[in-house]
Order: sequence, then C-alpha cells, then structure tokens
Amino acid sequence: MRVITVSGEPVEVRIRRSNRVRGSRMVVHYGSTPELVVRPRATQADIDAALEHHRPWLERQLAVPVVARLGLDRLRLTEEQGRREAHARISLLAQSEAAALGVTYTRLTVRGQRGRWGSCSSSGALSFNWRLVLAPHDVLDYVVVHEVCHLLEHNHGAAFWRLVEQRRPEFRESKRWLDEHGWELLAYRPPLPLAA
Repeated sequence: MRVITVSGEPVEVRIRRSNRVRGSRMVVHYGSTPELVVRPRATQADIDAALEHHRPWLERQLAVPVVARLGLDRLRLTEEQGRREAHARISLLAQSEAAALGVTYTRLTVRGQRGRWGSCSSSGALSFNWRLVLAPHDVLDYVVVHEVCHLLEHNHGAAFWRLVEQRRPEFRESKRWLDEHGWELLAYRPPLPLAA
C-alpha cells in the first residue's frame, strides 16, 4: 500500500504484482482502494515512476462524482448465499452454451475477484465473480457466454467478437450496463453471517 497526493488530498493506492501486465496500469473500482498493477519484478523506483505517470489519470477518475443507483445497500445477501446462487445459475448457463458450441471446460469456479467478472484459462478452466448474481440476468448471461466463447477463440480479436455477437446479438447492451454499473457490484459488502 502506498499513499500519494492527488488534488491536494492523500489517497491510498494498493500495489499488486501481476504477470498479466507488461508495464503498469492503474485500476479504479469505485467503493474500494485504487490499485496500481505492476509486473512481478518491478522495483520501488518503477512503482514510484508508475504512480507519477498515472497520477493525472487517477485525478480525473476521482474527480468524477459517483452516484450509486442500484440500491444494493438494501440487500441482505451474504457472500455464501451469493456464491451458491451464482454457481447454480452460472453452471446451467455454461453447460448449455458449451454444448451449443461443441466445447468442454475442465472446471468451473466462483470467486470473489475485485476486478474481473470472469476468466477462461488456457487449460479450459472457467472462473466467475459471484457478484454477477447482483446484475440483471442478461448481464450474467453475457459474461458466461463471453468466457465460454474463449474456449474457441482465446483472445479478443475480431473472430472472438463475431462469435459473441452470433451467440448473443444484444451483448453490447449488457456490456454497457456492466461498464456503467459494475463498480456498484464490486463495492457491495455482504453482511457477515450470524454466528450459530
């Protein structure tokens, strides 16, 4: 964790190392701490330089007023309930879509990622964010279809997006919804389960 000054105010930034970045990237999930993602061998000097490089962008992001509109603060869904519901719904969708495309996956897991909705590994393992159960069904469906399509097309090239569009012609609407409201899903803090 590092503290930097943004617009005259101290801002905590979480530092995360990842093999998935070549240089660095700043990620802002509203309702949680901004995150700087750096390559695994980044030095402290590299991190300092990346923080300075991303500071103007971070300042612009934090200056945008954010208004929650989904009313998730009224929900009482625990993480255990959410994971169970997500696994049941996502499994049905993934099985159906995989059968329609003639592909198979090796396993399906539901996690609590802070910045991803789903992933498809090179070995065919699918992983999804349990908070997708907080989204409209079409949005959850789009994410599942997106990841199952990666079993055929392993990148985000033109052929991949053609396949997604073939499977879900209205996918752009779901993608827009997630771009606009996804931060609220990620900011949802489930109540702690009651002690027995």
